[in-house]
Amino acid sequence: MNILLGTNHLEKTGGTENYLLAMAQSLLNKGHSVEYFCFKKGSISTLLEKMGIPFMSKKYYDLIISNHKNVVSYLCWKGFTIQTCHGKIPPIEQPSPKADLHVGISEEIKKHVMSLGYDCYTILNGIDCSRFYPQKPINTELKVVLSLCQGDEAHQFVKECCDQLDIRFIRADKAKDNVFNIENTINEADLVVGIGRSIYDSMACGRCVISYDYRVYNNKPLGDGYISKEKIENSIKDNFTGRSSGLNFTHSLFIEELKKYKKEDGEHLREFAKKELNIDFQVQKYIQLYEKKQTELNSQSIISKLLYKTKKNYYHFYEWQKQLFSKKK
Repeated sequence: MNILLGTNHLEKTGGTENYLLAMAQSLLNKGHSVEYFCFKKGSISTLLEKMGIPFMSKKYYDLIISNHKNVVSYLCWKGFTIQTCHGKIPPIEQPSPKADLHVGISEEIKKHVMSLGYDCYTILNGIDCSRFYPQKPINTELKVVLSLCQGDEAHQFVKECCDQLDIRFIRADKAKDNVFNIENTINEADLVVGIGRSIYDSMACGRCVISYDYRVYNNKPLGDGYISKEKIENSIKDNFTGRSSGLNFTHSLFIEELKKYKKEDGEHLREFAKKELNIDFQVQKYIQLYEKKQTELNSQSIISKLLYKTKKNYYHFYEWQKQLFSKKK
């Protein structure tokens, strides 16, 4: 198939960017023709092109898999469009009415999208488990903690807790310490602190994890604490953000979470990632959704097909007019 991957920006590395990279490589491995689109190019778009994945060049695609509401609106007339929603709060992550299908990367996001009146499917974050893997075993006792939080306040909080236990603290903030090969930094630690994609990547590297961060849009520190094998199934429902647990993280409580560290939990998290998060499995779910929808469309009445085509043509005309007006200006 001819497949277009869309996202708002590819300036530097981050969770969504690594997700798109992994998806692109998996689709290539499966024999698909893959191109990409973004509004802001950068180091990640350069990497895609080195992989042999060109910037959008076709007028139409069999399938468009896109992040971000504004990108879906821009691309939807070029083919059957699946929007992936990675969050429930940021405006850019809200579902677009112009998408043909919606996917949420957690049960929490799926419920949010459905509450807005759209059908939605859950496909968990896909991880390239051949890139994110245990480069070396973790220690029997907790010696090194990596903070992948986003903000100085969260980093400082984690550091103060580590200092009390005489544990080495390191940090990597994508806004200030942006590096592509974050898997190498993850593998320097026994335990990683963060939420969302940071947890998934660390699990794949066989590291123990604590769900915690202080994101501006949440207005307060949130997290699920130490993720044991008994806790993972529940915490993954809200993308390890802690929005459902609502724990109040004092220094003493966080220190107790650090003390829960067990080497065997890291091994279990790695096995979970290989089984449930492997990018090849997740990509296949997108393909199956597309094929299922095409089968449904083919079985519909002529009137239903005409209505669907009319909708697509309307978006096509609207975007063409908008782009034409923009060029005249």
